[in-house]
Amino acid sequence: MDLKAYLQDRRGLVNRALEAYLPQGRGPAFRVVEAMRYSLFAGGKRLRPILCLAGAEAVGGDTGEALPVACALEMIHTYSLIHDDLPAMDDDDLRRGHPTCHRQFDEATAILAGDGLLTEAFRLMADAAPKFEGREALLLEVIQLIAQAAGYQGMVGGQMLDLEAEGRQVTLKELETIHRLKTGALLTAAVRAGGLVGGGSRAEVTALTAFGEKFGLVFQITDDLLDVEGEAAEMGKSPGMDVKKGKATYPALLGVDKAREWARRLMDEAINGLAPLGERAEPLREIGRYLLTRRS
Repeated sequence: MDLKAYLQDRRGLVNRALEAYLPQGRGPAFRVVEAMRYSLFAGGKRLRPILCLAGAEAVGGDTGEALPVACALEMIHTYSLIHDDLPAMDDDDLRRGHPTCHRQFDEATAILAGDGLLTEAFRLMADAAPKFEGREALLLEVIQLIAQAAGYQGMVGGQMLDLEAEGRQVTLKELETIHRLKTGALLTAAVRAGGLVGGGSRAEVTALTAFGEKFGLVFQITDDLLDVEGEAAEMGKSPGMDVKKGKATYPALLGVDKAREWARRLMDEAINGLAPLGERAEPLREIGRYLLTRRS
């Protein structure tokens, strides 16, 4: 398949939907909506919504039904980036090649923009209820899944562990736990949610979940490698920040070569696990292969 064309098409689909779901603000909320849109439309890859759509496709589902959930995932991801960049967290100046939200606006507005995107994501999913008439329990399951992946049992908890690990030596098991929560939980939820919304069987959804879990770890390993080897112009942010902040990373713990080899092995396992889904899962396989070679 032509992965470049597939990604371009799905990004366009997601971007058009996001524009409709979060139009320009008016009235007293204008500034916070402007900040929300500034970060939401700063040029992200839309990986999480695309994984959600691909998960729905892999079980023969309708991407139109999955689109509100996919866009909600992007809003949650963007909120997390806004908050991660704050001075109290990672204190970053660049995100996706642009000034971070708190640099472009101010810290208070950035906090509120993140809050706004997080809450809007759940309003958006709840607002999709008419599309799930007769399947309301399924929508509730998806909302619960994403809430758990985004909250203290997932991304938020992983961020806390990541902050606590700064400046100290951690074991490989500890590092894996951090990143299964901080990065992997929402990526896994994206693929699983797509399978659920798409009407996949429990066996199909289980296969998608296993893929998502391994994909999430590989994403973090490659992200760590980019921080060591990447270029600012390609990454849209400054490399070398993990070392400066004493972050626990895979290259620091395993070395660059072993980290890269582990990523390849995990991705092979992830792709092989999609065999029961046949050709419909080919976009997921191609996205997985691309992940190993990404430069941003």
